Amino acid sequence: MPAKLDVDSLRALKCVADQGGVTRAADVLALSQSAVSHKIKRLEDNIDCTLLNRRAGAPLLTETGERLLVYANRIIALHDEAVAGLSKRTLAGSVRLGMTEDMTSSGLARILARFARLFPDVSVRTHVAQSLILRRELDEGAIDLAVFQVFADEMKPGDTALFENGLRWVKARDFDLPSDRPIPFLAYDDHCFYKQWLVEQMASMGRPFSTVLECTSNAGIIAAVEAGLGVSIVNEQHVSPAMAVLEGEFPPPPDIVYVFRSSAKSKSNAVRVLAEEIAREAAEQNSLKVA
Repeated sequence: MPAKLDVDSLRALKCVADQGGVTRAADVLALSQSAVSHKIKRLEDNIDCTLLNRRAGAPLLTETGERLLVYANRIIALHDEAVAGLSKRTLAGSVRLGMTEDMTSSGLARILARFARLFPDVSVRTHVAQSLILRRELDEGAIDLAVFQVFADEMKPGDTALFENGLRWVKARDFDLPSDRPIPFLAYDDHCFYKQWLVEQMASMGRPFSTVLECTSNAGIIAAVEAGLGVSIVNEQHVSPAMAVLEGEFPPPPDIVYVFRSSAKSKSNAVRVLAEEIAREAAEQNSLKVA
């Protein structure tokens, strides 16, 4: 069987060369380092050649790698030109997309930018809101697609799992939990399903809580925790060196999953194509993970 050159793997090689290494390429591509390395290794296996020098002080690309890069640039350019030239005249319409605040710093932004270049006649309106709001809007048909969080045991059969994270109880390192008054709690707001979970747990916790801050922004909650205003439940990716993780003090929150979900009421081709693009990217390891 003749060797094959995968376009996505060629993109990875080009990005490694452009960025000067796998680590920087992974950041640009919104992939994990292992995913980028896997793409390069797949290329090497397919053509039975070494493309990257793995010795300290050696040039980044081998001689074969440099030769393949010339072809890669031409193949990628021709591929993108073909896709754009053939597709943009046949796809038009509008897509209403919802996402949570933290997904704005993920690989999803790169997907949307590429989609806009390939299909300029499709209007994508992106709406940023909290997970519970997005779930309701999907059910009502107010949006077509959404990327948001659910507890791991609340996934639906049609959901595409993007990645999983844990939740952590946190406080400022110099903040002492009060023993003679309710524990000050920092909540996103009444649309926060973290807060709803806490309300359900309160009866069995034996400690009263008092909400002292409601904020829809991750940045606001993080700043309030670090300032010592109280305790909160945050995604583990937002735990900073200024925070202390509380273990054993309160019931551990369940894990969350970032999912991609389509509305059953959306039938347009533009919605379908964008959904397929996101699902394809999700198949790559950590390709949509929040930075």
